[in-house]
Amino acid sequence: MHNTETRNDRMMTMPVSILMLSMGIPMILSMVLQAVYNIVDSAFVSNMQENGEQALTALGLAFPVQMLMVAVGIGTGVGVNALAAKYLGQNHPESAGKAAGNALFMAGLIFLAFLLFGIAGTEPYIASQHSNAVSSGMAIDYLKICCIGSAGIVFFSIFEKLLQAAGHSLHSTIAQIAGAVVNMILDPILIYGWVGFPECGVKGAAYATVIGQIVSCILALIFHIRINQNIRIKAEFLKPSFEMIKQIYAIGIPAIIAQALMSVMTYGLNIILGKISDSMVTAYSLYYKVQQFVLFAAFGLRDAITPVISYAHGMKNHARIRDGVKYGLLYTLVIMTAGLLIIELFTVPFTGIFGISGETETFFISAMRIISVSFLFAGANIAFQGIFQAMDGGKESLMISILRQILFILPVAWLMIQIAQTNSCYWLVWMTFPFAELVTAGIAIVLYRSLRTRKLK
Repeated sequence: MHNTETRNDRMMTMPVSILMLSMGIPMILSMVLQAVYNIVDSAFVSNMQENGEQALTALGLAFPVQMLMVAVGIGTGVGVNALAAKYLGQNHPESAGKAAGNALFMAGLIFLAFLLFGIAGTEPYIASQHSNAVSSGMAIDYLKICCIGSAGIVFFSIFEKLLQAAGHSLHSTIAQIAGAVVNMILDPILIYGWVGFPECGVKGAAYATVIGQIVSCILALIFHIRINQNIRIKAEFLKPSFEMIKQIYAIGIPAIIAQALMSVMTYGLNIILGKISDSMVTAYSLYYKVQQFVLFAAFGLRDAITPVISYAHGMKNHARIRDGVKYGLLYTLVIMTAGLLIIELFTVPFTGIFGISGETETFFISAMRIISVSFLFAGANIAFQGIFQAMDGGKESLMISILRQILFILPVAWLMIQIAQTNSCYWLVWMTFPFAELVTAGIAIVLYRSLRTRKLK
């Protein structure tokens, strides 16, 4: 009872500016470490003795499905996070436990779906994007292992958000760090065949990723059982309740779609950019993984914005809701500005990590220089998504995702490709991203003002 009271006191009385930082910093670290899985794999496979650049292309082809796994897992987690936080704000811990049990039931179904895709769907999926036999074969091997072993990332996403909903974000970060460290240690051992292990190449990168995710999941489960006293999951709570699942996904589906659209966007861009060359596909894939360190930091803060505002929304405390919006936008702008400066200053050193050269290096450098400008507007869009989710504005959150990742990206990128091929100005393609984020940010402000009028009367 003491833990629950302490946590509730903090959520009700701690100044929002401090509360958001105390919850957000561990979440930011957790999300940034999630980006480590992909960037570390890329760094090690790019330095393989044979077919390093083709291996990078393979990871880029597999990446949209990996993002989809994270999208569905984290989206379900975001739903149960906001719902459990709201129940705790209303002092209904048993309802929070029921929400958690139903989220775990759905996680089991999600894992089953990716398991079946790993067995039967990877080959046609890769063939729809690419025809090179070597890189396609590597992509199939890598993706099949990640899908069949996806239980770690799917169930970790639930336990991570349950810990965060109850104010234990530090423990979720510890679990994330442990998995990332295991991944980084195993990558060179399994890829290159160190310390007596067989040389597995791209398959080794997949095994290292899956094992790291399982370690994170096990630790998060242990932490939940031992310290998450205010969200108890009884056996009967695992029985599916249509009403509870509906509430989880009323919040979670916009979050799932928001992240799943990243998969759709990357898949579409792989096809569009492939019309220029494989080098451009590889360059964008590498850039996307580098920028994840910045975007995922903003996602981490967004995941602090959501429970802080959702808790205040459950209390009907309008002043704390307004503070949550203000500091959420401010802190996100700080993160994105810092990310922009880091990428602009260290563009050339980043190219050395992956051992790329020639056309791929040229495309990569221009992507780093141009796309990163969009961070300034992307931060506001990401923060508004968290704000909308917390205030039951799922439709508004979904609209922002569709605008910034599909409607203002794929058609514009296709148009830029036509212009670039005519004038050989391929850097124009990267201008798609600042344009999409700027226009979407303007629309997000309009949507927020409308939502605020309805919710904060």
